Amino acid sequence: MKKGIHPKNYRIVVFQDIASKKKIFCKSTVETKNVIKIKNKVYPLYKMEVSSLSHPTYIGKLKYINKAGRIEKFNSRYSSYLKKR
Repeated sequence: MKKGIHPKNYRIVVFQDIASKKKIFCKSTVETKNVIKIKNKVYPLYKMEVSSLSHPTYIGKLKYINKAGRIEKFNSRYSSYLKKR
């Protein structure tokens, strides 16, 4: 690795998912304004709106669109127009 290009301010940061209220501990260089006290230790806190703990794709609550129903709906709406041609 090249010397002098990597940041030196790695520290333990708490990432909190706002939607699920769950916390992840990770080493990071992210700048934070908030702190959190856990087990008598103070950690920098970074609040996230969406993470793998709350994103629908990762938690299995993804809503699928019924494509066959959409085509049938279109055909029923415009069937009279299509028959005139």
